[in-house]
Amino acid sequence: MIALEVGNLDGLVVLLFLIMLAPPIILTIIGFAVRKNNPITAKVLFILAALYLVIGLGICGNIM
Repeated sequence: MIALEVGNLDGLVVLLFLIMLAPPIILTIIGFAVRKNNPITAKVLFILAALYLVIGLGICGNIM
């Protein structure tokens, strides 16, 4: 039986880091852009970004 060997998995690691970090960064940028006109909406976006970061680092970080 031939052992199955996996090649380079750098792309998969980068994809997991993008899944963990990209949405909170985008939500934070949108929150700063909206902060002057709608402070309540910006606060909600900041809370969502923090929540997504904690959950993403917890679940995806645990998988890695």
